[in-house]
Order: sequence, then C-alpha cells, then structure tokens
Amino acid sequence: MRIPPFLKSSIHEVRTLRRSLVTLTCLSLTLGSSLAQAPNQPPPQSEEQPVTALQSHWRSLLGETLGGWETWMGVPHQSVAGLPPGPDDRKDIPLGLNNDLKQVFSVMRIDGESVLHITGEIFGGISTLESFGNYHLQLETRWGTKKWPPRENEKRDSGLLIHCQGEHGAFGKNWKKSVELQVQEGDIGDLFPLAGPRADVRQVIVNNVGVYSPSGELLPAKQKVAHLQGNFEKANGEWNLIDVYTLGRKSVFVVNGHVVNVIENTRTNKDLPLVSGQIQLQSEGAEVEYRRIRIQAITQFPKELGVAP
Repeated sequence: MRIPPFLKSSIHEVRTLRRSLVTLTCLSLTLGSSLAQAPNQPPPQSEEQPVTALQSHWRSLLGETLGGWETWMGVPHQSVAGLPPGPDDRKDIPLGLNNDLKQVFSVMRIDGESVLHITGEIFGGISTLESFGNYHLQLETRWGTKKWPPRENEKRDSGLLIHCQGEHGAFGKNWKKSVELQVQEGDIGDLFPLAGPRADVRQVIVNNVGVYSPSGELLPAKQKVAHLQGNFEKANGEWNLIDVYTLGRKSVFVVNGHVVNVIENTRTNKDLPLVSGQIQLQSEGAEVEYRRIRIQAITQFPKELGVAP
C-alpha cells in the first residue's frame, strides 16, 4: 500500500516523539535511583578525633607541669571572689578554654611525686590534648578538705570522663560529651553518660535506680547506673586506686581492685560506635587530688577481671 507523503512526515514525527519520551523516562528513573543512593546530606560521621597510638607499656600522663593538658573553666558561682571585672551578668558565661584565673588546676610536688591538685572552687575540667582508645588507664585519687558553693553541704564530688568528644562545655557548660566514671564520696564507679552518649549495663533495679550486677539484665543505661553494691573505698585522705579498661565498645571500671561496673555497647546519640576520645577530670565543688596517672595499650581484657570480650 502506498503511503501519501504528508502521512510519512507525520509518522516520522510520532516515532521521534516516542523515542524522546522513552529517553526522558530512562533518565528520570536513573536520576531517581542516583538521588536515592546519594542524598544531598552526607551520612552521619563520627565525632571521634585522631587517636594516639599507645604501646603495651606504661606511659605517664602527668609531669611536673600541665603540659599535654588543657583546662576549661565553666560558669563561676556568684560566691567566687577575686575574678577580674567582667560582664554585668556573668551567671551564664563560662570563663572558657585555658582561662583558669583562680588556678583551680595545678601540679604540686608531694613526697617527690607530681600530684594534680584541683581546688574545686569553679566547675570545669582538665582534658588530655590527645585522644585514646583500647587502653588501660590507671590513677590514684584522694579527697582534700575544702568544699565550695553550691556544693558546700553535699558529698565531695569529682569525676573521670572517658571517650570525650566535641566541644567543651557540652554538659552544663562545664564538661565534655563523655562517659563518666563518678568520683564522689561513697559512689566511686557509678556511671553517668554526659550530653548524649549511650550504653548498656547489666543491672538490677533498686529503689528505681539501676545498679550494676554481673547477673543482671543487660539494659540501656539511663541517667545513672550505680556501681556494684558494696563499699570499696578507703577513708577520706587515703589514696583510692582507679583502673579503667576500655576495648572497643566495652569499658570496665575497677576501684581498689574490685570490678564495680561494666559498660557495654558505648555509642553516640546517633548510634555510631563510641570507642575513643580525650580523658577529662572534673572540678566540681570539692578539693581533690590525682596522681600516678598513666596509660597503656591493651588488646584484650585481663583474665582476672572475669569479663567476656
């Protein structure tokens, strides 16, 4: 059958239009697939900083000065005297980084040893400049006599913070985002996640508070998980030995040779693994001292801890 010329032209245009539509459809599907695989926002990234490589022998973290550490001073209590003139309303303004105007943190020589002395007068923290992971950290601590507002009538308090990440002052404008081993009279070894981190602990519930128990149920740590029931501390004025073993996402708190808490599945508030960070010691209203602060690498938990990998 013979097709008139005007029809040949129309058929050609229709075929061209069909091919264009097919091409556009394929491009649309490809683009949609690409967008699904590569969204505009990048996937969440860990906040962890570069980690210092450690050796399997002890390395001291405290010398005759505060070299290797940085200080962060929080918001001074209204009772603190001797500060230089500042803003009219200072109640919400931290003193900030390396601005320790009252020498809250200092190194003293006692019996021939370097001792980190913390007056406690202003809330804040002293942090290692380096970040660490997979380590055994050991230190000794003892209480002084002074206490300061607003905690002058409370238990003496400080804290050892591990896996510190991000900006200073994330928690209460005083301390870093971290996992805290509580250092407080009668409570050394309690767990406090600060400013976001999460973890799981084997625990039993006593008076609505989670208490670490090796035979307890593995549950998410809420605001606090108390240490193993018992008194493992020495009298005020005597040195308490604290060991922290951290390997991957598990950490073990040991007080004077007793395993008092085991922290599992440490993670950020974005559910990213939390396995390393700076180490920070708190100033929190009480005079306290730390000495023999040292660290070494580990690749497994010591058998004597009785803790599974």
